[in-house]
Amino acid sequence: MRRNHFRAERVAGFLVRVRSLLFPIALLLVAVAWPVAQRLEFEQSIEALYRPDDPVLVDYLESKRLFGGDELVLVAYDDGQLLQPNGLDLTAEAVRRVRELAARLDEVPGVLPQSTRDYATAAGSPLLRLFRGKREVIFELSEGLLVGKDRRTAAVLIRLANPGEGPVSRGETIEGIRRVAAEFDPPAHVVGEPVQIHDLFRFVEEDGERFLWWSLGVLAAVLFVLFGNPRWVALPLLVVIATILWTKAALVLAEARLSMVGSMLNSLVTIIGIATATHVAVRFREERRTRDRVDALRETIADLAPAIFWTCATTAVGFLALLSSRIVPVRSFGTMMGLAAIIVLAAAASILPGGALVVGVGTDPRMNPADRPLSGLLTRGGRWTRLRSGRLLAGALALFAFAAAGVLRLDVETDFSRNFRGDSEIVRSLEFVEKRLGGAGTWEVNFTIPTEPGNASAGGALRNDDLRRVRELTARLRELRRRHPELTKVTSLTDALDSIPTLPFITGTPQRRLEVLRQAEPEMVSNLYAPDPDGDPNTSDGRMRIVLRSIERQPAETKEALIAAVRETAREEFPDAKTTGPFVLLAELISSLLDDQLASFAIAVAGIGLMMMIAFRSVPVGLISLVPNIVPIVLVVGSMGWLGLPVNIGTAMIACVSMGLTIDFSIHFIAGYRRGRERGLSVEDALEGTQQQVGRALVFSTAALVAGFSVLTQSHFIPLVHFGVLVSAAMLGGLAGNLVLLPGLLRWAERGADDRPAPVPATPTVSHPEAERRER
Repeated sequence: MRRNHFRAERVAGFLVRVRSLLFPIALLLVAVAWPVAQRLEFEQSIEALYRPDDPVLVDYLESKRLFGGDELVLVAYDDGQLLQPNGLDLTAEAVRRVRELAARLDEVPGVLPQSTRDYATAAGSPLLRLFRGKREVIFELSEGLLVGKDRRTAAVLIRLANPGEGPVSRGETIEGIRRVAAEFDPPAHVVGEPVQIHDLFRFVEEDGERFLWWSLGVLAAVLFVLFGNPRWVALPLLVVIATILWTKAALVLAEARLSMVGSMLNSLVTIIGIATATHVAVRFREERRTRDRVDALRETIADLAPAIFWTCATTAVGFLALLSSRIVPVRSFGTMMGLAAIIVLAAAASILPGGALVVGVGTDPRMNPADRPLSGLLTRGGRWTRLRSGRLLAGALALFAFAAAGVLRLDVETDFSRNFRGDSEIVRSLEFVEKRLGGAGTWEVNFTIPTEPGNASAGGALRNDDLRRVRELTARLRELRRRHPELTKVTSLTDALDSIPTLPFITGTPQRRLEVLRQAEPEMVSNLYAPDPDGDPNTSDGRMRIVLRSIERQPAETKEALIAAVRETAREEFPDAKTTGPFVLLAELISSLLDDQLASFAIAVAGIGLMMMIAFRSVPVGLISLVPNIVPIVLVVGSMGWLGLPVNIGTAMIACVSMGLTIDFSIHFIAGYRRGRERGLSVEDALEGTQQQVGRALVFSTAALVAGFSVLTQSHFIPLVHFGVLVSAAMLGGLAGNLVLLPGLLRWAERGADDRPAPVPATPTVSHPEAERRER
């Protein structure tokens, strides 16, 4: 440790000497990085949530290629005078209203007018005019989609251009649709996977930026109360802002694109930056009692540099453990935060020395009214906990065992609407459509349909035997609704083909009925049947799909059971059947979060434990440092299981992230304790001094960060709310664990050490003001 301290003194001396150069360079880099950081883009598509070779994504992209994708949006409204007394035909006023809404939606840039469907158009289709006796079939196909089962809900189904292919951005298209729906009389509701995905990314991105500035404002107020000096309010915030801008600029230069969890960068960088600056401020304030400004800062940096280095390194390891995840956003987030943890070190080294000593008044952090009571409380509390360390550790382990059982009860959140507040527009619209039209979840089963040489333009002739199998599968899927009522609608090509009467020489064969249907409803045919999936219409069998709709707002286990039942049923009839669609992608994504959390947490614990052993050159100390951090994290995560709080995209990383953050408390505490021991203090005196000095810095930084994180509770995006609350809880637990459990563990580790009081060191001499000016 003496060698490390010597190296730290050399680093401290260098940083103090070149502070006048590093500080303006850091400010210049902040100014340069600002416009570059604004170019960082977020991937706003469901595909961005999966790695390119993931089988779930591969099946989905294949379906989009064959059937044009399901970029579908439903605009629905209540119409008290929808149907005529026969229960099949629209009233004249209802026809006028639905056609007016459809026409106005078609004018929105990014909407594909040729794909727009409503019941007035379906009821007046060429197919119905040819075979008027089939009106009931048309109504049955439309019911639950274009007409509600309550006979008073009407809807217009529109298809959006694929992302990046429309004349405007996807966000502008959706805002245009919502504007038309809001201005319509009566006001309409807008739902669909494209809308839900857009809102998810929009809320995350907007709230991430907005709450950064709100949280910095709250932090500024708390820091001013703690240190009473604008300089020591500005410096921690400048470290945070510099780190965020430099990290984002680096990602832009690396041409990285991030998904929704990337917005948590701001919050987590705030934790690392504020904690680092707070430790420097508290220690600098202590050193200023007996030293001039330059010597005080040099000694502060020399003492804290090793701890700050290892806190950044272990934090980076904790985040990099997320690379084990199968989910692309989580892996990219781990890489981004690992980079940010290292950049914090550069920001603090270049900003704090120059900022602390720059010419001006009011350079020192001031004492606050809570300092003396807090110091006394930490002293008394430390003595009390050290006397009862065995019982406290036993109690902590009992709580740990209880919480670990709660981990086994964790579930995942697949109800997409629970990502938003109950009074939000998207949730109100989902509730309306789920109750009136029978579900907003869209998915499918697709399979190979054999053909025989025939109509080359159609890729071969459909065979009666294979269409019979499609009918049987359709019927079996509808029968599933008895066991799975959340499956609300099943639509296949055979439904439409069977509505066409068999007429000799006109519709006598399946292929001729298909041609008639293609002429009458080309959009329906292309949406359900791809005759040449491999691009060779003469030799390839076709690919057909059955479109399903389900209730979106349902528990994870219900969704998983439904998807499994549909997949098993389909493969009994068509062994190569694939189950895919936005409904399946979202369910599969969130279901994998729980396994990822447990795996990444285990890797983080192992990696951080190894780093701690290296940092302190001691296996026992490395292992001891894990205990006060693992226990509170397991308590937080286990409490989620006992309270029935499901894992979502915001809380899936909470264990791994918290481990990377709270270990910083242990590093600073152990480093402070070892400094005391090196200066000749006894175990008890070293622990008591560390409780007062390091403990106060830990309490101050935690108080500031919890206050700053409190603004996240106002987010529109519920996972971000949960993230803020749980990270705050983990940090408070880590603080308690390191102040209550760690001292007793360190005493146990040094139970054979000499515990005699150390001699009182001589009081350092304060430098002459003239020498201080020469040093500056």
